[in-house]
Amino acid sequence: MATQVRKDLRRKLVEIAGSQAGYFSAGQALGAGYSYPAQRYHAVHHNWLRVGRGIFRLPEWPSSAHEDLVRWTLWSRRKGVISHESALAVHGLGDVNPERVHLSVPRGFRAKAEGVVLHRAVVEPAEREDHSGFWVTTPLRSLVDVASGSLDLDQVATAVAEALQRGLVTARRLRARADTMDPRTALRIERSLTTPDANSGPPSSTAEATLTRKLAGPRG
Repeated sequence: MATQVRKDLRRKLVEIAGSQAGYFSAGQALGAGYSYPAQRYHAVHHNWLRVGRGIFRLPEWPSSAHEDLVRWTLWSRRKGVISHESALAVHGLGDVNPERVHLSVPRGFRAKAEGVVLHRAVVEPAEREDHSGFWVTTPLRSLVDVASGSLDLDQVATAVAEALQRGLVTARRLRARADTMDPRTALRIERSLTTPDANSGPPSSTAEATLTRKLAGPRG
């Protein structure tokens, strides 16, 4: 292969990897001009590091924050969106430190892996943000997602309070989004908004009472 051709291929690959913390997929390498035999050659000779099935990394690339999220996004073939507790960590909300990456994927997604928690749900374009190499749910969507799960209510309330204080969400929008979910989620959001740390005005006792009745279901 001519030297100039190799340089051109390398340049294309670096452009791709540069926006993904040094990672790239076999499909992306193929699109850049590297055949599958060429990919095997570079992996065998340690020009590329194979970090997963069909996922590589340039060995000289420096480590960076959230690079594991890029890797899992590529693993999902870019169908996944970083969400729930992992999204809170990206946004710096609360003190959550999940052991596994939380990823929202389309309902028909079939792949599985031990290092990731999959949430099959629709994430609309307006509910995600583009970071370097991965998508992450917006603070609003992230808060509602964790409220719908098993995260301790105190941790949810802390994240809600910080989001309000930083102006990332408003109480009105958070309540409106939670109301589209199930009564339990709406109740947990309401309780999070009425903690002393959540500077969102006086507690909405009427709203909480209504939600509690809905959650309890019809009587007798």
